[in-house]
Amino acid sequence: MTIEIELKFIATPHAAEQLGSRLAAWPHSYSAPIALTNIYYETPDNQLRRWDMGLRIRGVGEQYEMTLKTAGQTVGGLHQRPEYNVDIAKPELDIARLPAEVWPAGCDLEALQQQLTPLFTSHFSRERWLVTCGESEIEVALDRGDIKANGLSEPLHEIELELKHGKLADLLALATELAKMEGLRLGSLSKAARGYWLSQGKPQQPARPLPVLQAKPKATVEEGMQAALSLALRHWQYHEELWLRDEPGAQEGVLEALETVRQAFSLFGALVPRKASSQLRQKLTSLIEALEEGRPDAQAFCYSPQWLDAQLSLSGWLLNTGWRPFVDGKNAERLQGSFKRFADIMLGRVAADLKETFGTVRQYNEYQDKAVRLTRQLLAVHLLAGAYPLQDVEHWLHGWQQLAQAIHANRYNELDPLCRQALRQPAFWLNGNV
Repeated sequence: MTIEIELKFIATPHAAEQLGSRLAAWPHSYSAPIALTNIYYETPDNQLRRWDMGLRIRGVGEQYEMTLKTAGQTVGGLHQRPEYNVDIAKPELDIARLPAEVWPAGCDLEALQQQLTPLFTSHFSRERWLVTCGESEIEVALDRGDIKANGLSEPLHEIELELKHGKLADLLALATELAKMEGLRLGSLSKAARGYWLSQGKPQQPARPLPVLQAKPKATVEEGMQAALSLALRHWQYHEELWLRDEPGAQEGVLEALETVRQAFSLFGALVPRKASSQLRQKLTSLIEALEEGRPDAQAFCYSPQWLDAQLSLSGWLLNTGWRPFVDGKNAERLQGSFKRFADIMLGRVAADLKETFGTVRQYNEYQDKAVRLTRQLLAVHLLAGAYPLQDVEHWLHGWQQLAQAIHANRYNELDPLCRQALRQPAFWLNGNV
């Protein structure tokens, strides 16, 4: 088994053409293009997908390799997944040759083998540069071709940076330099994910509301912060894909994600000094202002250096724990405390703030003035309430969301009753001393 650590960019054709000249700035060796064919396999009921696995056969000339990728971690465009590779004589599956421990307990390999059939293919040429950056060797691969399934196809222009040996920081440093090019964006979706979408007939994917964060049991405050920012980043990249396909509500979803990042910084601001994230927050604010000023072209905006720099900076901040050098000993200790306890205290403060903000509102223009504050506090609840029954959280949120919707829709007669109703809701969290 190997742990594959790679960062993916989706590129415009023009950016792909410029890659070689950009890489000339670093010591490197070059490998000429080779033709690759990948066949991805799945069962009729998408069993591998449910296990978060991907299975393929790759052909290079007359040489073939069977690869299984299992569940891993994706932050921004950085993918870290266990990978198992087996050389095979011909393009035929033989999953019994993969390590037995990779399969779930009780898996019937013979039955699984019989159910697996080709789902989609990718055909592309790959040229590679082995780049020396800092103390590391990084393979940069440029893939150009297409992905095909059920008579449908999508063009493929993808740049992958894979850490061969060395430091993750060097990989991110090289990515940051390349990100200054026009025509790149982070690739949060793997080739397999894009192939599944094609195999399903390119279904429309709806914009979706921010989910309630489900942090891991007994998470520390620091882990809760990382989970909150990772959730916001996934929400951002999900709606970026939809925005590029011109799906309704996608741009609004991007804005919600960016506001969620800012709200996460605010929630943890007592423990992580503002100077730890000041540059990152400025980049996010610039994006928000550009989105709110008008309706920019999605293709131009999502492939701009400004957009990519903000996403890459957030990803790097998370992966390199960029806050730690700024945190003093006392707050470092607090960051290792219980996220559940922290969330209860902060939920109490959110409720107190809402009570103070809306307890004496009587005129419509006052509701309008406080609408932004309400939206931000509801985002905070989404990041804090994961330890409680979802139905209780959603019921509490619903009361305030109704008020927010009435404010935005100018339903004047409903505002006071909805406000009183929201304020009367009992706490769903454990009350503690604030």
